Amino acid sequence: MINQKIKEAIQNYSEELTALRRKLHSEPELSWEEENTTAFVCEYLEELGIPYQRTMPTGVIATIQGGKPGKTVALRGDMDALSVEELNKDLPYASKEEGKMHACGHDAHTAMLLIAAKALVEQKEDLLGNVRLLFQPAEEVAEGAKALVKQGAVDGVDNVFGIHIWSQMPTGKVSCPAGPSFASADLFKVTFKGRGGHGAMPHDCIDAAIVASSFVMNVQSIVSRTIDAQKPAVVTVGKMVVGTRFNVIAENAVIEGTVRCFDPDTRDQIEKQIQQYAEHVAAIYGATAHVDYTRGTQAVINDEYSANLVQRVVKEAFGENAVYFEKPTMGGEDFSEYLETVPGCFALVGSGNPDKDTEWAHHHGKFNIDEDALTTGAELYAQYAWYYLNQ
Repeated sequence: MINQKIKEAIQNYSEELTALRRKLHSEPELSWEEENTTAFVCEYLEELGIPYQRTMPTGVIATIQGGKPGKTVALRGDMDALSVEELNKDLPYASKEEGKMHACGHDAHTAMLLIAAKALVEQKEDLLGNVRLLFQPAEEVAEGAKALVKQGAVDGVDNVFGIHIWSQMPTGKVSCPAGPSFASADLFKVTFKGRGGHGAMPHDCIDAAIVASSFVMNVQSIVSRTIDAQKPAVVTVGKMVVGTRFNVIAENAVIEGTVRCFDPDTRDQIEKQIQQYAEHVAAIYGATAHVDYTRGTQAVINDEYSANLVQRVVKEAFGENAVYFEKPTMGGEDFSEYLETVPGCFALVGSGNPDKDTEWAHHHGKFNIDEDALTTGAELYAQYAWYYLNQ
């Protein structure tokens, strides 16, 4: 069922694919700042004769019109970099922008989707339907997918597919199991107010540092004692700002953290529990608490039909041994925004290779990919679209 012409095209374009990725890697742009990347994508699509819509403020929606009537499948690749300093200084394609780096592989996603588009447009007369191309900005701040959806990204779309390069998996492997893939990702901020005073006279004060510390130590029991052990969840306090001076009892304390889980009821319960814990801990010491809880990305739950389709494509395109089953991650992904509207799935493409030093964690300054994974990703994009439209 896979298209051999697409396979051959991807292989023929492998050097161009690597060059595209390296160009994008050396010129990183942060979320909502992807002006040059957007312009580059538009120019490339123009050369291929693919009509597109530039989204605001950055990003691109394009459509390959098939020669025959049928459904529409969307392929998504994100474009934004991170505020991370590149530590791979010896690379010829290292970041040229101080403090900015493609430390998560979005440069690879954009390059792979461009080459997939090039291979697909050559077969457009035989396409049974249309392929929507989503070059998405601002994934790292969990805002880009929502913005593209509002601007018509999935209007008329029957299925959506996305890919993420994954350094924790071996090169040549692809994982796309049905069910949970990425967790929902929420943010919380707790502000405690006590009563400040002289460090030598704590009896006249309400120490916000003690209140905040008690909350941090006790909030972990939300997961260990109130959540079903068979429903994974994480509550992490990542930031605490308390006090102003070594000999002054702190009047205020601000705590910030994140909540990750897969189950909606678990998510609701944790939000409720954080509110209760904050209020009760504050009351014990005579302080007050205010909780701001912000819902971020939804969980990415792969549709069973779509995930099984990916596995069939992988077996036919790359062999039985290429199918891999990576466990769900507590990381967040705003690809979930598309899945709120249309069915689809999100695949991980392995890029970890110890011989090439590409097993560093995502978001690390030494993150890099085994570029042999690029052709796997590009072909997977294109073959999935072809396979889906021919079902």
